[in-house]
Amino acid sequence: MPDRADRLLAEMTLEEKLGQLNMIDAGAPPDGAAAMERDIAAGRIGSLFNAYGAAETNALQRLAVEQSRLRIPLIFGFDVLHGHRTIFPIPLAEACAFDPGLWQRTAQAAADEAARDGISLTFAPMLDVCRDPRWGRIAEGPGDDALVASRYGEAKVRGFQGAELSGRASVAATAKHIGAYGAVAAGREYGPVDVSERQLPEVYLPPFEAAAKACAAAIMPSQNDVAGIPMTAHGEILNNLLRARWGFDGVVMSDYDSVVELIKHGVAESIEDAAVLALLAGVDIDMQSRCYVRALPAALEHGRVRMDDIDRAVRRVLRLKARLGLFDDPFSRTSASPASAERHAALARDAARRSVVLLTNERGVLPLTPRTKSIALIGPLADAPLEMFGPWFAAAGLESATILAGLRAALPHAEIVHVAGVPIEDRDESGIPAALAAARAADVVILSLGEPKTLSGEAHSRGHIDLPGSQRALAEAVLALGKPTIAILSHGRPLALPWLFERADAVLATWFLGSEAGHGIADVLTGAWNPSGRLALSWPVDVGQIPTFHSQRTTGRPGKPDVHYSSRHIDLPIEPQFCFGHGLSYTRFEVTALTATPAEFAPGDPVTVEADILNAGEVAGEETVLLFLRDPVASVARPALELKGFAKAMLTPGARQTVRFRLSGSDFAFLDQKLEPRIEPGAFEILVGPCADRNQLKAITIRFRVKPH
Repeated sequence: MPDRADRLLAEMTLEEKLGQLNMIDAGAPPDGAAAMERDIAAGRIGSLFNAYGAAETNALQRLAVEQSRLRIPLIFGFDVLHGHRTIFPIPLAEACAFDPGLWQRTAQAAADEAARDGISLTFAPMLDVCRDPRWGRIAEGPGDDALVASRYGEAKVRGFQGAELSGRASVAATAKHIGAYGAVAAGREYGPVDVSERQLPEVYLPPFEAAAKACAAAIMPSQNDVAGIPMTAHGEILNNLLRARWGFDGVVMSDYDSVVELIKHGVAESIEDAAVLALLAGVDIDMQSRCYVRALPAALEHGRVRMDDIDRAVRRVLRLKARLGLFDDPFSRTSASPASAERHAALARDAARRSVVLLTNERGVLPLTPRTKSIALIGPLADAPLEMFGPWFAAAGLESATILAGLRAALPHAEIVHVAGVPIEDRDESGIPAALAAARAADVVILSLGEPKTLSGEAHSRGHIDLPGSQRALAEAVLALGKPTIAILSHGRPLALPWLFERADAVLATWFLGSEAGHGIADVLTGAWNPSGRLALSWPVDVGQIPTFHSQRTTGRPGKPDVHYSSRHIDLPIEPQFCFGHGLSYTRFEVTALTATPAEFAPGDPVTVEADILNAGEVAGEETVLLFLRDPVASVARPALELKGFAKAMLTPGARQTVRFRLSGSDFAFLDQKLEPRIEPGAFEILVGPCADRNQLKAITIRFRVKPH
């Protein structure tokens, strides 16, 4: 029996079919708002984005369901990247929590708020693995490891979509941007990508396979090319891999104007060429460029596409609308009761403090104690409410909890004097003397430094990843006083600041933490929360080290500082400033035992790894435990460390907890010379500990054997 999509298809004209494949920016409609409304009423637009709020979305929805011939409802899309009304930490920050439960809860809260604003689809999660912090959009992704990105994607899909996609608090998730977008040349936004056939399936595609298998409703190709093939026209990946091999049955939508941009890529001569390439590659929805509605009728007439090709895409769009419950009640989301602002604020605060990474605390200046009577809070980001939101916060209010507000609430009896000192970006140093005067009079100095939000996110790649403006001059002048000094960094990427890490008493990476940033930071500074964040990417000493990451191969001449003919720079250290997984605590954890069962395994045998974690310090804390694998001898050289699992342990002083990891055959497999998965007999090294520094990892060896016939 035909479903609703097939019944509608049988009634639709070509114009109405192409309308379902046409997504338009309601904030910048190509021919103006009046023309957009006429096209909705005529069935020539199937989806909108950048419209939100019950009044606006309901008015536009009524045009579709009350005036169009077939009464097909609209999908409303929006960039709900890390919150909607309540803003949570940017994805790169939240990834540092290593907590899929947290990732899911913040996505649920964001979906709850977005749905009540009429939004039925979000352009998130962004799952681009990135190893180049010059790229501005690294802020929107989960770091440099494929496993973390995969777990992050699964959690976000579950959180956004809920138990039922038709639920009032559910929105469709769009996993983006498939195609190694995080590997753009020189970290330049929209740049070309040239990665090996091995890197694609080993590093850049696994997060999208995980999202597809978690039933993400939609997937978006990246705007770049991969080895000369623009992803919007990459049928090998979108059709043969995504759909045929992974079994994805959702909607593929282009990025903004990406279909028409096939002309600029140099693979299409006309909009008809572009429309044909994208449709046949498997792109169902054309975002904003209108190539489908303008050119597919001619392509159909010329025999370049078939009606079956168009129907296939339309059917997918209609089935997504049915899954969203839009045919049953297109206004159900906006009619739901208001979201709990208080509950979401509490979640935002918890997410913020869990995302803070304590990078250094050499002299034990943290946590601050009640004995601290006076604090000089110096820097341009200490009282900057908009900056705490990061680059995506369109639906939020204009206030967040600043660092100044958070500290004053957490330390009501301390005298806290705030002096900006310098602007965030320009070279005005006239305020430095006032900052120094405040610093001299205080017990402790807190420097609030970093980037403005406008230097992160889309189209904000940087060639230099240091402090903009005169912030370094301010910091060095303060540090020269010799006062106990804590540096708080607000940023969307790692910053190359070796001079600061060497001289400050403590440095925290606080990223852009959202609505409750100041309270989350104050919780960590005062010890109300023992810092538990761990870096989800390696942090370079200098831009010249890029890329630096834990899963590199060792080469035939591994880098050694004292060996001239080895893989190294002669003017930079070999190791990053901070390795993947780095993050300090106010207590001390130890891995006291490590076992793997069985010690010798065969095909089909699961391997259970257990590690005992001891809190050997004096305060309660949460430890992140990472499990790495090393295959020392294989027919294809393997990375020095491959992350295969992570777990959390919350421990009181002196307490011990056993964490368990269950590994399957696929965890020991690799892609052979034909890019087919295989496991080879031999030894495997299992390493467990807090980070990718081998000196901090405990290791054992197990063996894989082939069962005799």
